[in-house]
Amino acid sequence: MEHNSQKYAAAFDKSEVSKCLLCIDPPCTGACPQHADIGNILKSLYFRNYIGAVNKLSCDCTYCNAPCEKVCVHSDTRLPVNIREILMQVKRDAWVLPEEKIDHVDLSTDICGIKLENPFLLSSSVVASSYDMCKRAFEAGWAGASFKTICSFPQHETSPRFSAIRHHSNAFCGFKNIEQLSDHSVEENMQIFEKLKEEFPTKVIIASIMGQNEQEWTDLAAKCEKAGASVIECNFSCPNMEDDDLGVTIGQSPELVEKFTRATKAGTKLPVLAKLTPNITDMVPIALAAKRGGADGIAAINTINSITGVDIDTLVAEPAVSGKSIVGGYSGNAVKPIALRFISDLSRCKELGGLHISGMGGIETWRDALEFILLGSGSLQITTAVMQYGYRIIDDMINGLEEYMKCKGIFSVKDLIGAAADTVVDHHSIERDTILFPVFDYELCNGCGRCYISCMDGGHQAIKFDFETRKPILVGSKCVGCHLCRLVCSEKAIKTARKVVKK
Repeated sequence: MEHNSQKYAAAFDKSEVSKCLLCIDPPCTGACPQHADIGNILKSLYFRNYIGAVNKLSCDCTYCNAPCEKVCVHSDTRLPVNIREILMQVKRDAWVLPEEKIDHVDLSTDICGIKLENPFLLSSSVVASSYDMCKRAFEAGWAGASFKTICSFPQHETSPRFSAIRHHSNAFCGFKNIEQLSDHSVEENMQIFEKLKEEFPTKVIIASIMGQNEQEWTDLAAKCEKAGASVIECNFSCPNMEDDDLGVTIGQSPELVEKFTRATKAGTKLPVLAKLTPNITDMVPIALAAKRGGADGIAAINTINSITGVDIDTLVAEPAVSGKSIVGGYSGNAVKPIALRFISDLSRCKELGGLHISGMGGIETWRDALEFILLGSGSLQITTAVMQYGYRIIDDMINGLEEYMKCKGIFSVKDLIGAAADTVVDHHSIERDTILFPVFDYELCNGCGRCYISCMDGGHQAIKFDFETRKPILVGSKCVGCHLCRLVCSEKAIKTARKVVKK
């Protein structure tokens, strides 16, 4: 069964929704004369939870003069979000759900037998660095948190410590941090664990730890277990350490990963995850070393070594700290393709079979999350999206995944884990003997000519353009089926059709 929101997503104009700032206590909601939760609807659309948005739509905007737009925070400085048109399009384009849609699904999963009420966890970072933050996240619906990495040595943080790459809507798609580990003492963190475990016994606390030697790894694991942690995560991957022998340096050495994983296992009976770095060509040998050391699972990926940019006025790389900068960890939606590649590598390795994979790296919507699950992740960890949008994103993460499963007739999220893993094959195994031609849908085509320009200057000159009718025309004898034209089309007006065998 096709998930109906796929068709809806293709037609829905996301550019207007992307202007929404996702305000706290959105004025548009308070201004609606029909008392519709407009802010929540826009949030669901922003995070691609289209079915959820339709289910929340309780108003008819046909004869409304849109007071919601008059109070939009954009209205004083620029054109407000065209809320009325967005909601009317949602109502106009809403679809009939399949008759065989199921009523209830189970999002629960586990980490090596430790139950999660849903797959969504906060990853070890500033978003999970205090009792109050974790409390609010748990109350919002997150299944657990990997607490900011605990260590016994002092931290010396910089200011500022973040920079970002933004897209057209001004939200950032790429994010750089040069932040280090928890600035609480080990004892303070243990008190936080005890309090969280007492108040939220069903939530999963992952204790991220980092030691300077084998004894410290052992001792920290033992203390965290005693304080109420459910899982231990070895941080073998932080790229921002002052000491060159810690963090990412460990994660690039199979010998050190094996040694410190074994030391951690010596201090606890809890499941142990090795959190690995993407700053390496092949993660599999490192994961195998972790398995030899006794790891029960792998957490991946941590951030990627990066420089996000240089301020062309000050001539200093970003973020600038007293006129200097350093290489830092890159995260955000931009790193998702790299993260998915590593998840795929891990899940397809037979020697790693049986190890849990906790996936992270660029997850922003339920669809991103589902892709990680389909390639083999049994749990998911999120930071950058929370830093930008807050804990509230969990609503559409959960609801979007639930609605997808209901439409697909899939009861348990566990049935989705690794469902797409086998579709990734080696280079010599991919089919190379046919061409799949693009086909133009002239009813959807707006005549912009972008497909023509891209094919002429970046493809195989297989598209002509009729400047009178403003329509593209395929030159089949030159087309190689690369589908660059489909990717640049803003209207989804290029489909696929006839497949032919190469001559």
